Amino acid sequence: MKALLQNLIQLQTLESSGVKDKNAAASLAELRAKIPAQIIAHYDRLVARGKKGLAAVRGQVCSGCHMQVPLGVVMTLKRGDDIQICESCGRYLYLPPAVETEVTETAASPKPERKKRKPKQPLQPA
Repeated sequence: MKALLQNLIQLQTLESSGVKDKNAAASLAELRAKIPAQIIAHYDRLVARGKKGLAAVRGQVCSGCHMQVPLGVVMTLKRGDDIQICESCGRYLYLPPAVETEVTETAASPKPERKKRKPKQPLQPA
């Protein structure tokens, strides 16, 4: 699945760059051939509406619609098991490389130690 997302990211980058020469057209056709028909059809529908087909997830928020993404979706993206679509805007979601390492670091970091309380002093009769 990571290869599929990488192909989609490259496709969006090439299409948004606006370069129109034979090499770009050949690489676009090659990338489109690597992506399954259902996924490319959904991507093309989004692009036809004037939207980007992909959105990065930063801080558990979709960068396309700025809505919070469920943690389960983020973890599925992190594992690379399946491709995910934003429930709000319909864009394909991906984790940028910096976010992948950030998520693993925060999940692996130990919790800070709790401060110990001082024992209460018994009340002395007045």
